[in-house]
Amino acid sequence: MADQEPRKQEDAPGSELGETARQMRAAEPYISAVWKLVGGAVVGVLGGYFLDRWLGTAPWLLLGLSLVGIGVGFYSFLHAMARLGKRK
Repeated sequence: MADQEPRKQEDAPGSELGETARQMRAAEPYISAVWKLVGGAVVGVLGGYFLDRWLGTAPWLLLGLSLVGIGVGFYSFLHAMARLGKRK
């Protein structure tokens, strides 16, 4: 037990990272929010496209689910941005 080195006090989390890694870590919440916006739109468009092909209702489900997906993605994006604003 006497051979072990004393534990060093750790600096702030991420202090061992390089400058680029710290910047990427700081940008992660914003990148995540943008992917929520894009993901909602993509899911709506793809869902509408495949349902239209399956049910033969082109282009109505594509239009409807595209609008719903964009709306959900936009809401999720704004919600994430509001949380980030409260955190800082």
